Amino acid sequence: MNKAGKAFEELVKIMDELREKCPWDREQTFESIRNLTIEETYELTDALLEKDYQNVKKELGDLLLHIVFYSKIASESNLFNITDVIDQLSKKLIYRHPHIFGTEQVASASEVLENWEQIKMTEKGGNKTVLSGVPKSLSALIKANRIQEKVRAVGFDWEVRTQVWDKVEEELAELKGEIETGDSDRIEAEFGDLLFSMVNAARLYNIDPETALERTNKKFIKRFGYLEEKTIKQGRSLKSMTLDEMNEIWEEAKGSDNQ
Repeated sequence: MNKAGKAFEELVKIMDELREKCPWDREQTFESIRNLTIEETYELTDALLEKDYQNVKKELGDLLLHIVFYSKIASESNLFNITDVIDQLSKKLIYRHPHIFGTEQVASASEVLENWEQIKMTEKGGNKTVLSGVPKSLSALIKANRIQEKVRAVGFDWEVRTQVWDKVEEELAELKGEIETGDSDRIEAEFGDLLFSMVNAARLYNIDPETALERTNKKFIKRFGYLEEKTIKQGRSLKSMTLDEMNEIWEEAKGSDNQ
């Protein structure tokens, strides 16, 4: 057994012992761990965005613990065990990569993705429709991107990516029109359509919308922190400042972004 195999075997043994002897671990269920798994996933994405690779290593370990934990709980009810999880994954990877483990030829990464989605739809007991495999609990932004990726795989996409901007402008015009009516429900619907079209544009230009928005979130937080810090140093309160005064410091903050 190689080093990785021994390390994984040791982790499984530790999980067995924790489940038997630790009061907290013994009480956990699929339901009780679920939210913790979501939290760990977001902590991993934070580390990835920050390029903090020591934390990436740590958070990957935390996620691996959850996989082993779920598998241990399942094994106690004879549902499945960690070996079943690994075996099923290995078989899926082989089956969905016929260009590696079979005779099929592909010319690009996009063809690999298209084949992946097609294979998923034909698997026995798998997803029966194009969009049925999109998790319901995904955030709306990530879900929109995933929906568009999936329909693209079956050919439902713009012929030329620049065409998407006509759609964006169309949706923006419709939103402005509904704003004039004052109908909050229709305004919300059109706002959603505009966001969906912008996510589509991001995909077509190879931009991950979630990453792009989070990048802007971080930039805003940094600039607003600069504004607050400078205001405090001046012995003033943000509430006592005019918008023009705040904007002046905001422009300073923008200039310090790359320093």
